[in-house]
Amino acid sequence: MQAKRFNRSHRITLLAAALLGASGYALADLNVGVILSTSGPGASLGMPAENTIKLWPKEIGGQKVNLTILNDNSDTVESSKIANRLITENKVDVIVGPSLTPNSMAAVDVAGRNQTPIIALGGGGVIVEPQEGARKWAFKMPAPEALSVNLVLDHMIKNKVKNVGAIVVSTSYGEGFLKTLQALAPGKGITVGAVEKYQASDVSVTSQMLKILATNPDAVYVLSFGTAAVLPQFELVNRGYKGLVYQTHGVANAKYLELGGKNVEGTYLAVAPVLVAEQLPDSNVTRKIGMEYAKRYEAQNGAGSRSLFGSTAWTALEWLQDAVPHALKKAKPGTPEFRVALRDSLEGMKEVVSPEGVFNMSATNHNGLDERAQVLIRVEGGTWKLVK
Repeated sequence: MQAKRFNRSHRITLLAAALLGASGYALADLNVGVILSTSGPGASLGMPAENTIKLWPKEIGGQKVNLTILNDNSDTVESSKIANRLITENKVDVIVGPSLTPNSMAAVDVAGRNQTPIIALGGGGVIVEPQEGARKWAFKMPAPEALSVNLVLDHMIKNKVKNVGAIVVSTSYGEGFLKTLQALAPGKGITVGAVEKYQASDVSVTSQMLKILATNPDAVYVLSFGTAAVLPQFELVNRGYKGLVYQTHGVANAKYLELGGKNVEGTYLAVAPVLVAEQLPDSNVTRKIGMEYAKRYEAQNGAGSRSLFGSTAWTALEWLQDAVPHALKKAKPGTPEFRVALRDSLEGMKEVVSPEGVFNMSATNHNGLDERAQVLIRVEGGTWKLVK
């Protein structure tokens, strides 16, 4: 596998040629382009994905893989430019990434126009919904907002929450979760009270949190991602808030625990089962593959370093390992016919198990997850604990 990494202004070799081999692109090789946010606000999402991709095998479906990694610096304009470069210059058969929802949407537009399948790592349902236009070429594996929010709302009911306040990052990711929360909460007998928004780059959310706390919420739901999601919880602790606090899967990595420290103790979130794979019952179909991935990742990056965002990159590999052999029966990599066949093969996946869940795709569903993709966990002692 040949691996390269591109920053905004220059290109560097990601792995030594001695490790992955050095050769030019060939018609029979599978060319995979990867767009990640390894710098900027999304770096805590992109870096685990990059570390995971370093663990990918040299071949998929018997085809040598040429892997090119690009850093979009968490910038949507750069994501679009990079997607275009991958398609026109690197002649990729498929794109994996970007890391963030807005960036994924920007890249999907380019990939769709050029009829190139894209496996987005962003979490927002808007990446693949509705299934029309450019989105017909897009697939994404993080669980839909409704699966996550429903699990959280059920936990709120058990804990007699009647009024929840929400602080929302002003991106399509945050807006998607807010829209889902506001749609589902009333049916569960829960009122969504104060809603305040902030930018991922903000250094203070004091005014927003004061407005939320003035409504005396039973719980606060932080609809954000990465390191930006820690800030509201610091403010809650500083204000002496004693109610329940929930986050989304956008914080499912070790960096959140490291930065949050004692300020995030007791936080609940619905997330892919890989974070607590060892704590799952033997009957959970994702347990074995989740433990295998976690063991491999943590052997290279340290105990407790696994994250949802690294796991999604491993799931992208699982998808390709399932879909590529089917596509190869119809065409060779490097051709428009192969890209169409690969798109169709991804859309036809059934019961594909990964650390994220079990995937069943269709022409109207390019996510394919069900309730098996989510568990509720709690931060305890600086680690993730399964809520049983």
